[in-house]
Amino acid sequence: MTSRRVVLTRTAAVIGAASTGLLLPQIVRAQSNRVRVGFMLPYTGTFAQLGVAIENGVRMALDEQGGKLGGREVDFFKVDDESNPAKGVENAQRLVQRDRVDVLIGTVHSGVQMGIHRVARETGVLNLIPNAGVHAATRGQCAPNVFRTSFTNSQPTLALGKPMVDRGHKRAVWITWNYAAGDEAFEGFEQSYTAAGGTIVRKLGLPFPNVEFQALLTEIASLRPDAVACFFAGAGAAKFLRDYAAAGLNRSIQLWGSGFLTEGVLDAAGDAANGVLTTMHYSDSLDTPRNKKFRLEYAKAFRMQPDVYAVQGYDTGLLLIQGANAVGGDLSNKQALYAAMRGATIDSPRGKWTMSKAHNPIQDIYLREVAGRENKVIGIAQKAVEDPGTGCRMA
Repeated sequence: MTSRRVVLTRTAAVIGAASTGLLLPQIVRAQSNRVRVGFMLPYTGTFAQLGVAIENGVRMALDEQGGKLGGREVDFFKVDDESNPAKGVENAQRLVQRDRVDVLIGTVHSGVQMGIHRVARETGVLNLIPNAGVHAATRGQCAPNVFRTSFTNSQPTLALGKPMVDRGHKRAVWITWNYAAGDEAFEGFEQSYTAAGGTIVRKLGLPFPNVEFQALLTEIASLRPDAVACFFAGAGAAKFLRDYAAAGLNRSIQLWGSGFLTEGVLDAAGDAANGVLTTMHYSDSLDTPRNKKFRLEYAKAFRMQPDVYAVQGYDTGLLLIQGANAVGGDLSNKQALYAAMRGATIDSPRGKWTMSKAHNPIQDIYLREVAGRENKVIGIAQKAVEDPGTGCRMA
């Protein structure tokens, strides 16, 4: 793998108005011989493994270009966002104002993303979202300089309802954490499930990142629904899967979820995950030459197997490469850069996808079943799923 100079965020004072906590409007940078790329991702806490996988994916895409963007060398800057929304603005300012990054890649947590989003809108820095599916970023608060390469929180669950009803699961309980991602995943589930003829008998929640599920599992058992649908991710998802099985619910009530329930946690969940059904824009088991090649190269580079987060990071790199190549590495040519990114077709391990007018992927959503520590594709739940982009008006 091509080596490049990696620059970690420094402890130097924040420049200019950032020292007073004020945002600088439309920061302008002189063209240099190096592109400055900032990672604002979780490197500690429940989402740490997600942040690492995303960064790995971005680096892999750039390594395939000789470590360059539009012919220019790349310097990297990193901030651990700690999945802490209270530090979102401060950490984004650090990368944009102190480290003067040309592009900010982040993040995972939807609450933290809104802090990045405020900084991106006020400074004009290019922001690529490799995971966080918060609706506002590409709906009512959409911006020309903000592009998502992953999903919106409701996109996987927009394809969840019909397969559930098709299997006779017409009465369901919904459960998630009480935070933006969970609420918005519910939006997609409620829309698709009720449209297919299903009834949601109870909506359950607990504070993020609480993983004390027992009381809610007891309530589910008493309700005796046909199925449970949920949104969890990371270490909390593995704990939910284990607790669901330990309560014996997996023997009588089919568990469904947005695909993040089983992404990157199958080893931790063990046999408790077997038989769980999810809808997702990627699966390890996609039987295509593109996916097989990606998985082989990723395993060689990082000595681990990739998951959807690695794919999203990789696709973030592919989108940035297409944009940078179109402008010959001059990321200050924003009109041409954004036009190239809006018109991009990404040849992804998940399957080819395009960008919507609101800057979200238009992509197929797969139906998957866990078997033998693998999310196996058993069909396409819905093709070319597009978030509605409600309220998006590009300036």
